[in-house]
Amino acid sequence: MLCEISSRRTVADDVVELELSSPDLPTWTPGAHVELHLAPGLVRQYSLCGRSRDDSVYRIAVLREPAGRGGSAFVHDHLGVGDRIEISEPRNHFPLAPAARYLFVAGGIGITPILPMIAAADAAGAPWRLLYGGRSRASMAYLERVEPDPRVTVQAGGLLDLRAAVADAPGAAIYGCGPAPMLDALLAACPTAHVERFTPVELDLPQRPFEAVLARSGVTVQVPAGASLLAAAEAAGIDVLQSCLAGTCGTCETAVLDGEPEHRDSLLDAVDREAGEVMMICVSRARGARLVVDL
Repeated sequence: MLCEISSRRTVADDVVELELSSPDLPTWTPGAHVELHLAPGLVRQYSLCGRSRDDSVYRIAVLREPAGRGGSAFVHDHLGVGDRIEISEPRNHFPLAPAARYLFVAGGIGITPILPMIAAADAAGAPWRLLYGGRSRASMAYLERVEPDPRVTVQAGGLLDLRAAVADAPGAAIYGCGPAPMLDALLAACPTAHVERFTPVELDLPQRPFEAVLARSGVTVQVPAGASLLAAAEAAGIDVLQSCLAGTCGTCETAVLDGEPEHRDSLLDAVDREAGEVMMICVSRARGARLVVDL
């Protein structure tokens, strides 16, 4: 889809908000993201943080990452009002399930997918609390929007007391987004929490070669140790949608038709891993000697 940038503003230190406008944009649900096609070979995904029922504007907020791979710097340095940009339809790997009550936890730019979740909880009449942490008040986007609400606890500097918050929210559905140490602490306090990661979980697993049958293309490829199924497919001339190459965005999600995948992503939950029906081919591999996938 082609969108026009209709608004740009700074919402925190090193965080810029863009509004992407186009007639009749597809609807989306809290937790969804869109991919921005910034330049050839430069595709990045950002959480939607506006109103999910607005079919004319998508809102995203982008943190400049000095040590990143160039996407956030491109947004900050090259995109302005009036520019036109190609985006994907919304995808949601972090959906909000109906619940009697919620506990939301956000760290830094992780506030972006949480904002529409809070709006959905309000619309459903479900009680909720938000813990929002950041390095400093100046670095915390949308602080002025959430802080006045008595259901919100803000921690600028220092660590959120996640164990106490979880203990104080029995029966709540818990959703968290932010830096890895915060999410690891949240999962230690509540292993059933739903989380969205910006960086992959570090795994120390052996790299075994395997064979992959790309069923739709009628091609069989050998995936050597140290290479990904995505790279092997591309080497065979198969065009594969991709973005993060780290198992965090879901862009390369591919259906598994036969065989058992070895999941190495930071996205699928325990139920989806056990089902083995899809895999992120940028990082995940085969448990056995052969896989058949829908490529």
